[in-house]
Amino acid sequence: MLPVIIAIIICLAVIAILVMFGGRKSSSSGKKAREKAAHSKNRVQIIRDATKKLSREPHNIQALTALGELYFSEHLWDKALPLYNDLANLAANHPEIEASIAYLRYGICCLHQKKPQEAMTSLITAYKLDSHSFDVNFYLGKACFENGDFEKAIPCFKKAYTINPEATGVTGPLGAALYKAKKYKEALPVLRKALDENPQNKDALFSMADSMQETGMGTKALKVFMHLRPDPIYGPKASLTAGIIHARMGQNEEAVQDYEIGLKLKDIPQDTLLELNYRLAQCYFSMNKIALGLACLSKINSITSNYKDVPALMARYKELNQNSNLQIYLNSGTSDFVAMCRKLVTSYYENARVKITDVEVQQDTVEISCEVDTSKWEDNELFKFYKMPNSLGELPVREFLSKIQDKKVDRGFCITPGVFSEEAHKYVEGRSIDLVEKEQLMRLLKKVTLK
Repeated sequence: MLPVIIAIIICLAVIAILVMFGGRKSSSSGKKAREKAAHSKNRVQIIRDATKKLSREPHNIQALTALGELYFSEHLWDKALPLYNDLANLAANHPEIEASIAYLRYGICCLHQKKPQEAMTSLITAYKLDSHSFDVNFYLGKACFENGDFEKAIPCFKKAYTINPEATGVTGPLGAALYKAKKYKEALPVLRKALDENPQNKDALFSMADSMQETGMGTKALKVFMHLRPDPIYGPKASLTAGIIHARMGQNEEAVQDYEIGLKLKDIPQDTLLELNYRLAQCYFSMNKIALGLACLSKINSITSNYKDVPALMARYKELNQNSNLQIYLNSGTSDFVAMCRKLVTSYYENARVKITDVEVQQDTVEISCEVDTSKWEDNELFKFYKMPNSLGELPVREFLSKIQDKKVDRGFCITPGVFSEEAHKYVEGRSIDLVEKEQLMRLLKKVTLK
């Protein structure tokens, strides 16, 4: 019998507790509902009274103030803006208006309505009236920032922070202004503090990484950029910058991965899209993947026909793509380039015996001395090959002639995948030098096979 009585008592206690909490919850919900209803009724009354007064007297200060405060507190910037504009204009003749507040709030509304120039004008006036206000300094800084005047935004944010060091949300805009003003070293500690306040602030994170890169902390910056690559907003630019850093380090495969991650994202800004494709093409060319590089350039060309040197690159690499020997000549390492030059020398004359006697290798040039023996004549000759497709002037040709004279050879051949200047051509007239330009070099390359 006793256990039954105890069980009944426990059940009654539980029911009582549930009823008590349910009553409290109901009471709390009811209180909130009553407060909401009272606010709604009060709001309707404020709007009704103010509208009635303004219909009779458009510049009724009391009505403008009440309605402006209501809309401003509710963040209805488009409705609050004309009210505070009127109050600011009337302030000079109505001392009952708090002019600094009117100009401040009009400026804030303008900022929210994407009118930064109007905001600047109003907030400068507010600053003249109350230069020690946190809000005035903070929003004037934002107006300067929105107008692209980052140098002026910095002292405004700094002063706001001095006025109220406990305020949150100041370090982010200050760090952004320092970064935009290219004060990277000064920006770094501020951006770090902004991230301490809000670890989700990706703008501060990207700016901090870029500031690190600009101040010589490329390795640390790279880790942050790689972390940001998948981000839908900051990912394209982060992927681009990570790729540039990897490419500078000679890590082309990693750079390709960076650029490809960026290109997979949606809604890429056009300038970033173009640069991602351009940098990716350069990496592919460095890796001798010419077809893939040309595909990137074609994407650029489909968007704009005059981006950087894309037309010239397309012409050059289309030609390379069709001529494997030219690829070797222009893009291979030193050993393959020397081997190709040797092949060109030995195949230069038909039905001749060519004996190579000396090879001198310098950066982007190779000189080959040889003996040529045919059924009709014998010569000692010197061939000089230039690797880069530049335009060569008279000076390198003069230097080559001196080399020919020093070595006491019968004839010299100066060969380039580019062209020689008009002065260079005039200089060799009547001299024992032949100038071989791109068109003739292409014909020679078709005759040889490098195995």
